[in-house]
Amino acid sequence: MSTSIDDLLSFEEEPAGPAVAPRGGRVRLVLRTLAVTAAIVAVVVAGLRTVGLQVSLWIVVAGVLALLAVRRVTAALSPPPPPRAGYRAPAGEEPGSWNWAARDALRAAINGWERPLDWCAGNRERFTERVLPRIGELADERLRQKHGITRESDPARARTLLGEPLWTFLSTPSRRRPSPRDLAAIVTELEKLC
Repeated sequence: MSTSIDDLLSFEEEPAGPAVAPRGGRVRLVLRTLAVTAAIVAVVVAGLRTVGLQVSLWIVVAGVLALLAVRRVTAALSPPPPPRAGYRAPAGEEPGSWNWAARDALRAAINGWERPLDWCAGNRERFTERVLPRIGELADERLRQKHGITRESDPARARTLLGEPLWTFLSTPSRRRPSPRDLAAIVTELEKLC
C-alpha cells in the first residue's frame, strides 16, 4: 500500500453544524461533581477522625475539588487507549467519529515543513541551509530503507537510483529558490524511488 504526500496533506472540512449541548448537561455535571465531592469528603473526614486528626472541612473540600479537577484535565489530555486484542480498526473514517490525535500529529508534521518553506520563501540561502538538507535526509532515508545505502556510503549507486535531476538538485545548490512545481517534481521523484 502506497500513500503519496498529496494524500497525507489533503483535508476535507466537515460542515459546521450548530453545537447542541445536551439539555441539563451542565446542571447534571455540577450535581454529579457535588455528589462525588461530598462522598469523598465524608470518607476522608471519617478516615482522618479514626486516626485522630482534625482538619478543617473546607481544606478537605478544596483538596478533593482540586484532585477532581486534575483528574478531569488529565483525562481530557490523555491519548486514546490502545486497541483491544482482536479489535480491527476501521479502514476508513467512520461517520461521526474523528481521531483528533492523528490530526494533531499530521498537523505537527505539516508544520515541520510549512514553517521552513514559508520562512525561506524569498531567500535562496535560507532554502539551501534549512530545507535542502531535510530533503536530502528524506532521500537518504528512502535509499537506506529500500536499498541499504546512503548518498555518502555509495555515491555512484545512489546517483543511479536517485536519477540525475534529483541528484543534481540535492548536490548542487540552485541559484534560485525552486518553485512549488519544481518541489512537487522532486517529491514525485522521491516517491518513485523503490
